[in-house]
Amino acid sequence: MRVSVVDAGSNTVRLMIADVEGGVPLPVHTVKWKLRLSEHVGPDGTIADEAVERLVKAVAAADATARRWHAAGPLAFATTVVRGAPNRDEVLRRVASGTGIRMCTLPGETEAELTFLAARRWLGWNAGPLALLDIGGGSLDVAFGRGRLPDFAASLPLGASRLTAEYLGAQDPPGPGELKELRRRIRHELRDVASRIRWERPRTAAVSSRTFQQLARLCGAAPGRYGPFMERELACQDLREAVRTLAALPAAERAQLPGISAPRAAQSLAGAVVGHTALKLMGLRRAVVCPWAIREGVLLRYIEDGADWWTDATKTTTPTTPSPPATLRIASPPV
Repeated sequence: MRVSVVDAGSNTVRLMIADVEGGVPLPVHTVKWKLRLSEHVGPDGTIADEAVERLVKAVAAADATARRWHAAGPLAFATTVVRGAPNRDEVLRRVASGTGIRMCTLPGETEAELTFLAARRWLGWNAGPLALLDIGGGSLDVAFGRGRLPDFAASLPLGASRLTAEYLGAQDPPGPGELKELRRRIRHELRDVASRIRWERPRTAAVSSRTFQQLARLCGAAPGRYGPFMERELACQDLREAVRTLAALPAAERAQLPGISAPRAAQSLAGAVVGHTALKLMGLRRAVVCPWAIREGVLLRYIEDGADWWTDATKTTTPTTPSPPATLRIASPPV
């Protein structure tokens, strides 16, 4: 069986097409469209019409790509930027009417649960009690659990793009006062969640997302070209040094550092401060960098729990505009 999933994040729309072998999604093709939705929102979070139109075109392109690869779906969802937008319902209706794809938004806690599942499946049961952290553009997702799904999950407004806009936009590079205020905000938001993680004493900590992957590369982890099965770790003390390095440079110069891409250079500092503060407050000296994240989590739940799970998970946020249901097709690569 061949399936596909597309998610609209703060920076990009990503499509992943995967074959299901023995209950495991094996990626065969990925595509991304750089929309940077977070840069096209009003003061109240409303997404601009022009950005919505680009989103519609990207989802349509993702659907066409999935069909060319004879994949079902795509299972389509949007993350924090769309979920928190006052015009969210209108955005979802326009995507549905313009593409025939029922894009939805998921609660932040559900996103954390799905990412936890992906990390659990990647790391296996040997990881034991597991803590998971994922930094997105708009939120920091945290979860802990001993089983397949977490015992608790939380989504905090500590995304790298959000905090950059709120605290680090006045100067480039920012001054000490801005960084102090940023750390104060992060500590305040993390207080209760960090206390829970310390109390649970996880055997393994895992981090996922492009932000953590790039920070791990900056801190000395193997580059992506070595493949997903290369073991990569991120140490709390190395993140502290990364914060110092990034804070001393303007965004344009950060993009010259190992692992830091130009589109994410401006928000890399906020991501590093969030990551370091979170690991420190939670008492986690190091974390495993997990290549699987929410897209894999969505596919795993869909594979393991069936299409009814997706229907139940999305029915409260799916637009009402009718669209034809997705059908599974026999998998074969395009000619």
